[in-house]
Amino acid sequence: MREIVLDTETTGLDPATGHRIVEIGCVELADHFPTGKSFQHYLNPERDMPEDAARVHGLTDAFLKDKPRFADIVEGLLEFLADSPLVIHNAGFDLRFLNAELERIGRPPISFARAIDTIEIAKAKLPGARYSLDELCKRFAIDLSARDKHGALLDAELTAQVYLELVGGRQKRLLLAPSDAEADLADGPRAQRQRLQPLPERLTAQERQAHEDFVARELGANALWKTG
Repeated sequence: MREIVLDTETTGLDPATGHRIVEIGCVELADHFPTGKSFQHYLNPERDMPEDAARVHGLTDAFLKDKPRFADIVEGLLEFLADSPLVIHNAGFDLRFLNAELERIGRPPISFARAIDTIEIAKAKLPGARYSLDELCKRFAIDLSARDKHGALLDAELTAQVYLELVGGRQKRLLLAPSDAEADLADGPRAQRQRLQPLPERLTAQERQAHEDFVARELGANALWKTG
């Protein structure tokens, strides 16, 4: 099962008022396990960057002026997304921006039915908790040391880790590995290893006698190891 974890950075909160995407980042999961494949681009929004937004992600007009436009990277983006489910933290926000960009260049929108929202999963599994990405990372002891500002690729990677914690993906993946016993059987029978010296006796003579007295008194000849 292939899934894409996706995040965006923008010039503001609402594409309907002219705000645009300035970074998009995606990471690939296969069977709930990171593959190491990713897609990331900074984008020229073709408009000014408000100071409030720049403080959140650190992206400035000067930095973005020579970056590609959304139309320049859309083919690579759609190829990377393919028809995979999209894991997104607060999916409504990112998909509204993505679909506004797609509509602007005459491309069909991405269906909201494809989205897996980690906030909704967290609400179901952790009622009463705080659901920001930072808070969920702290809850699962996910390293936030690299996140002094928001970044689409970094946040997609953090969202992937949160998602795997929420759905138990790491544990599921580990269960796919053969156990030591299965590996031994696959390699054929092996000679049992013997201890060079037996383990020391753990029962005292008094404890052993007390046990034997208990068995004789309570079970007598009915003790399981004396029957059959």
